[in-house]
Amino acid sequence: MRILFVMAISLAGIWSWLPTPSVAQSTSAPSASSPAAAEASPNDIDGRQMFATTCGYCHQDGGRAAGRGPKLSKSERSDEYIIERIKKGKAGAMPAFGAVFSEGQIVAILAYIRGLDD
Repeated sequence: MRILFVMAISLAGIWSWLPTPSVAQSTSAPSASSPAAAEASPNDIDGRQMFATTCGYCHQDGGRAAGRGPKLSKSERSDEYIIERIKKGKAGAMPAFGAVFSEGQIVAILAYIRGLDD
């Protein structure tokens, strides 16, 4: 997976780096006779790798420690809350990834977070 780093300026004028996964694009247009590609199930997606390359910059030690973002290990937040936070982000704190990740990818990241041990 190729990672692009996007430079953003915070309101305080401080530079920060936010990792953003690239979205693979096919070089050929789908033909009318070819079926649409099925989305991979969360079991087929490596949530650990996705977390490490996208979320790990802010959620330290694989989500086990607070960094720029909070510790996620043993979070008492609901699955729905975490999924919505991944999709919509938090203004000034976390970018939204709803347009970047598929539902299956988000569920795989959630499964990784829920499997964290201290």
